[in-house]
Amino acid sequence: MACLSAGCDRNVRPGLIGQPAPVFAVSDGHTSADLAKLRGRVVVLNFWASWCAPCLEELPSLEAMHHQLPEVVVLAVSTDDDSTAYKTFLDRNHVDLMTVQDAAQTSNALYGSFRYPETYVIDKAGVVRRKFIGPQVWTSPEIIASIKKLAAE
Repeated sequence: MACLSAGCDRNVRPGLIGQPAPVFAVSDGHTSADLAKLRGRVVVLNFWASWCAPCLEELPSLEAMHHQLPEVVVLAVSTDDDSTAYKTFLDRNHVDLMTVQDAAQTSNALYGSFRYPETYVIDKAGVVRRKFIGPQVWTSPEIIASIKKLAAE
């Protein structure tokens, strides 16, 4: 339990940590996201779904972090296969961070992420620096400090 709350991976050294982040571009007809175009900025890449209770649990703090750290890009990629449910969720919950639906689940497959939420912190050079599995409190002092440090580098 302590391992999960610290935001560590199930492995001793997650395979993507220290490696270039897999690049993808996805569009859902309303929003497009291209990870390559975000190079030069710290990116918090969150894979989630509207049917995922732990994803919904962490969403308010993810949005709060988004507002607290405007220099950081928070990109939430929804793996919902139902476009109507996805759009309805966004409207009902007034989600205002960058989110895009990837119903084909190609982006999360590049990361090997199929248990949501899973989140990757990518530095300005496009290297994966951290991986979080499960819901996090994104406004915790430890997380904010580590992301601010990356943004300052």
